[in-house]
Amino acid sequence: MSSQGDRWAKLTGGQAGEDYARRFARLAESGHDIHGEAAFCDALLTPAARVLDAGCGTGRIAIRLAELGHRCTGVDVDRSMLAVARRDAPTQEWLHGDLAHLDSLGLEPGFDLALAAGNVIPLLAPGTEPAVVRQLAAVLRAGGLLITGMGLDAEHLPLPEPTVTLTEFDHWCTEAGLTLRQRFATWDGDPYRPGGGYAVSVHSRPEGVDPRGFRETEGPSA
Repeated sequence: MSSQGDRWAKLTGGQAGEDYARRFARLAESGHDIHGEAAFCDALLTPAARVLDAGCGTGRIAIRLAELGHRCTGVDVDRSMLAVARRDAPTQEWLHGDLAHLDSLGLEPGFDLALAAGNVIPLLAPGTEPAVVRQLAAVLRAGGLLITGMGLDAEHLPLPEPTVTLTEFDHWCTEAGLTLRQRFATWDGDPYRPGGGYAVSVHSRPEGVDPRGFRETEGPSA
């Protein structure tokens, strides 16, 4: 997420890590499947893929994807969430950083998949959303995927009203050089219908085009 007054920080005060972890532990203990996002991503990946979990929180998804054999990097601006991730998976790569300035972290580009689950996009600092999408697109390899999950109404958000529409989000993705491939209503792959309250979107970076819109054999005009 972004540190520039992001909505998540305003909701939690940056101290939600342990409570968030306990919530999912209780769900798992009661028999709920807490790995739907990881299973969804794994089905789209080849073995040992490089995954960026953007807004990784306590690391639940990245840890599961690593268990499935993928190479995962998690990034979050909430230090309390990262503390849980580092405790639970100390050998994985966890980075503290603002998604609007992802390029400042020195990440090697060429990720097979960038994931922004858990309402990361709607909870960003207002006005930073296009920059975050551009940053995520920039770290993908040609053919790489951006997968997002977000609430579109108050019922599916920890907020009184939605902050992002799919029209806006798809526009930001198009501007970043990404193409919509598929859209679902759930991480189980239920079909999305217009007006739905939650959307799981799969965008891809086309082969041969970089995130700024240039052919990969070309550069910007002088």
